[in-house]
Amino acid sequence: MLYLRQGHSLDMASEIHMPGPICLIENIEGKLVVNQEALEILSAITQPLVVVAIVGLYRTGKSYLMNKLAGQNEGFSVGSTVQSHTKGIWMWCVPHPEEPNHTLVLLDTEGLGDVEKGDQNNDTQIFALAILLSSTFVYNTMNKIDQRALDLLHYVIELSNQLRTVSPPDLDGVEDAADAVSFCPDLVWTLRDFYLSLEADGRHITADDYLENSLKLKEDTDENHQNFNLPRHCIQTFFARKKCFVFDSPTHWKKLAHLPTLHNDELDPDFVQQVADFCSYIFHHSKAKTLSGGIKVNGPRLESLVLTYVNAISSGNLPCMENAVLALAQIKNSAAVQKAIAHYDQQMAQKVQLPTENLQELLDLHRTCEKEAIEIFINNSFKDVDQNFQKELETLLEAKQDDFRKQNLEASSDRCSALLQDIFGPLEEYVKQGVYSKPGGHRLFIQKREELKAKYYEEPRKGIQAEEALQNYLQSKESVSDAILYTDLVFTAKEKERKEAYLKAEAEARRLEEIQRQNQQMMEERERQHQEQLRQMEIHRAQQLAQEQMAWEH
Repeated sequence: MLYLRQGHSLDMASEIHMPGPICLIENIEGKLVVNQEALEILSAITQPLVVVAIVGLYRTGKSYLMNKLAGQNEGFSVGSTVQSHTKGIWMWCVPHPEEPNHTLVLLDTEGLGDVEKGDQNNDTQIFALAILLSSTFVYNTMNKIDQRALDLLHYVIELSNQLRTVSPPDLDGVEDAADAVSFCPDLVWTLRDFYLSLEADGRHITADDYLENSLKLKEDTDENHQNFNLPRHCIQTFFARKKCFVFDSPTHWKKLAHLPTLHNDELDPDFVQQVADFCSYIFHHSKAKTLSGGIKVNGPRLESLVLTYVNAISSGNLPCMENAVLALAQIKNSAAVQKAIAHYDQQMAQKVQLPTENLQELLDLHRTCEKEAIEIFINNSFKDVDQNFQKELETLLEAKQDDFRKQNLEASSDRCSALLQDIFGPLEEYVKQGVYSKPGGHRLFIQKREELKAKYYEEPRKGIQAEEALQNYLQSKESVSDAILYTDLVFTAKEKERKEAYLKAEAEARRLEEIQRQNQQMMEERERQHQEQLRQMEIHRAQQLAQEQMAWEH
């Protein structure tokens, strides 16, 4: 079978010539093996690729839709019995009917749930590969959207994330390829033999409305609702763009065996229109597969993706899939713990200002953030048996509380040390300058120290080390206080001696002055007495003269 024109690469869509599909990834006794012939075809395609992959239960008409996308009635194997026809992943590269210079790569997958296969591990591997390789992922289910289909899609999304993480492909030197691969395709959910009425609250709704309603979350935090919400939240987050198509039964069940050969006028008209609408949407809205930075995936890059992911699966890098619930719980609960811790760290960083005024303030903030973190864990956890992951979270939160207490102590000590230096620094400088080296200096020093202590107590947000830091500081300066007191006593004793000498000298001076005053008074008294005697003598002489005069006159 020739796929390329000899001597030419696939630069133009018209040069692609694949008359039929080829097996890209073979499923040989439960092991996935890449088909080298298919890789050679990919390696020659230089055009951007629009990769459409379809996954669903076996015998649900997946291959029929893929043949229609290829513009053919036959190609991918369409079986009419209960035996699954498609094994592994088959590839058909055709010119894109609407996008010039693009190649449409159709990937049809082995049906899920084949009872003959036995190993259901294989199903999820093929499912995950289809998600990782495609730019549009078609999820083909029967009748309606139910919890089982949602759980399966959710689980495989988680495995796809895990596989992408453990096997970053080396694509033409793209840095950090684990983050580079734009692995999230668009979701197209196809519902076959849909029998429900598209109605809600008494009004007509579209198929897209039906899908959106099926993915709505329940608001409360009841554990059953958490399990209900988990897959829906994951699907909403993983697939940025979602589309839904419903299909009526194509024809009477007895004619389904001949479905590929039936003409449109032999099929249900609604089904024919529904298939046409589906194909039109894929042709007009499916995007080219890209890497980060807008690098479009061509054949060689898709080849590299295929080899990388299949090798990762073969090497056992995917988590054990024998117990899907256990593996999913491990993934989701570990992520839930990390999300809760991240929330706790963020909230504590926003709310806590170290140092806190007291320990209770810190403990109250911790309890608030701890409660929020546990609620986030509960809302995002999945079947946490025996609450092992919640206990792990609580242990981590307890360790973080201890760490915050240590940080709080250190912050309080640092804050108080800085305050003490700022407040008492000038006092220390005065001591060095000898301001208090004088009589009464110790009293002045104590008075100033008490004023500064009051100022220290007034400062806010010193934390739980406030009193201890102050007492340690004062104790460290006790020798300074003692030295000032000693100096004060020495200077006071000398001052006392000086005063006593002064008082003694002053008393002596007053005594001498008193003696001098008394002597002066005695001298003055003697002078007064002398003058009195003289006056008496004068009087007596005057009297004698008067008597003598009278005697002469007589």
